[in-house]
Amino acid sequence: MDLNWDDIRLFLSVARAQTLSKAGADLRLDPATVGRRVARLEATLGAALFVKSPQGYALTVRGQELLTRASTAEAAMRAATEGISAGQGDDDDAVSGQVRIGAPDGCANHLLPQVCGRLAAQFPNLDIQIVALPRVFNLSRREADMAIGVSAPTAGQLAVQRVTDYRLHFAASADYLDSAPPLATLDDLQRHRIVGYIPDMIFDRELDYLADAGLARVALASNSVAVQLNMLRQAGGVGVVHDFSLADEPGLQRVLTDMFSLRRSYYLIRHSTDQSQPMLTRFAQMLVQELRTEVQRLEVRVERADIAGNRPHKAAGPSTGLDRAPPASGR
Repeated sequence: MDLNWDDIRLFLSVARAQTLSKAGADLRLDPATVGRRVARLEATLGAALFVKSPQGYALTVRGQELLTRASTAEAAMRAATEGISAGQGDDDDAVSGQVRIGAPDGCANHLLPQVCGRLAAQFPNLDIQIVALPRVFNLSRREADMAIGVSAPTAGQLAVQRVTDYRLHFAASADYLDSAPPLATLDDLQRHRIVGYIPDMIFDRELDYLADAGLARVALASNSVAVQLNMLRQAGGVGVVHDFSLADEPGLQRVLTDMFSLRRSYYLIRHSTDQSQPMLTRFAQMLVQELRTEVQRLEVRVERADIAGNRPHKAAGPSTGLDRAPPASGR
């Protein structure tokens, strides 16, 4: 069987890009050349690896099997050459190269920029890419080297580590609250415009915040946390927000904090084969520690602002018990 690593590398690129044009751009090859080499690889293996359609190249069952094995081989090759460079043993060289992190946009907008900025300053040979998308990342297709999730996956060859808990509360702008009906109880929310996720685009049950408050209608909705926050800035209504996102939002204030509070968790998710790569493992350890520190720092700032009286619309009342730990399933 005439098969070499270039064939496997080409296969991995097509499997992850799912189109010949994207794979060709990554490999610096003409798409037609990529297509011919895929056909040659399939002929060599005697198996169809892709289902071709106008939408792109989708893996067959045999293709999925090869993807799993080829990804393992790729990780082993990376591990074999890890740290083999000029200045061996130097900390800056030990954490170098490119790392891509996939994350939901709340984390990507309000935590990862400052965290990754500090890590990049510490390691000048490190390139960090943040992919902010409101969906689950497919690490098997190498959409990212690691991902931040809001729940712990239970399927696939994945290594999962709990990063940190974070809190969420209702919030609104002072301009909205000054012109809106009174807001002293959870029942009062029925008379307010609600800002939140598009219901049928919630990609994880842990993001269905409004269900915990018994709210069915969302007057202003988006699949993006950043867009929701902008709606709140523009006096659009009341919505559930991450406490850490309010640290740099003087125009927004938490409301009903004694009646409604949610606690969620972030998880670091990696492909299990990547645990043999020292650089990625070290980066993951530093990322986890920095995220924990940053969430705590920002949430303390928000609490201090409330105590100082900078958020006067905090409503008092009996607790609803919604400040809960994640379910026993690990989510």
